[in-house]
Amino acid sequence: MSENYSSFENELETNGKLIYTNVGVSMMPLIRENRDVMVIEKLSGNPKKLDAVLFKRDGFTGRGKYIVHRIVKIRKDGKYFIAGDNCFDGEIVDKDHILGILTAVVRDGKKVNFGGFKYFMYLRFWCAPYRLRFFLLKIKSGIRAFFAAVKYKLFKK
Repeated sequence: MSENYSSFENELETNGKLIYTNVGVSMMPLIRENRDVMVIEKLSGNPKKLDAVLFKRDGFTGRGKYIVHRIVKIRKDGKYFIAGDNCFDGEIVDKDHILGILTAVVRDGKKVNFGGFKYFMYLRFWCAPYRLRFFLLKIKSGIRAFFAAVKYKLFKK
C-alpha cells in the first residue's frame, strides 16, 4: 500500500469534506453510477431521518466497505435503519459507523437543489414510504427475472 493512500475517514478529518463519484446503483435515480459527483461533509451532530449518509460497513477482511445510503428510520435504541434509494432491503447501522452526510450532488455540471420542490417530492413520495418502495422494487425485480427467464427459454440454442 502506498504512503499517499488516504481513507475516506482521513479525507473527512483533514479537509472536512469528500468529493467523489459513486460505484453502484443503490442510490438511483438520485445518484447515477460513475456520472454524478457527491459532496460528503464530515458528520457533526446527529443525522436525521431521510439524510443520505456515508457509513463504513464492517467487512470480513477487516477493511470494510464505504456505502452511501439514506436513513429511513431512527430506531428507539438510537441505531439507524438505512437503505439505498434503489434497494428493497436495508440494514441497521450504529452512529459510530456513520462518517459523513451527503450535502450535494452535481449532475451534468449542475448542483441538485436539495431545497427544491422536486427533491422534496422525491423524498416525500419515494424515500419516506420505504415499506411501499421495498414492495414495488421487489415486484420490479420479480418481473425482470420472469422476462429474463422467458427470453432465455425462447432464444437459447
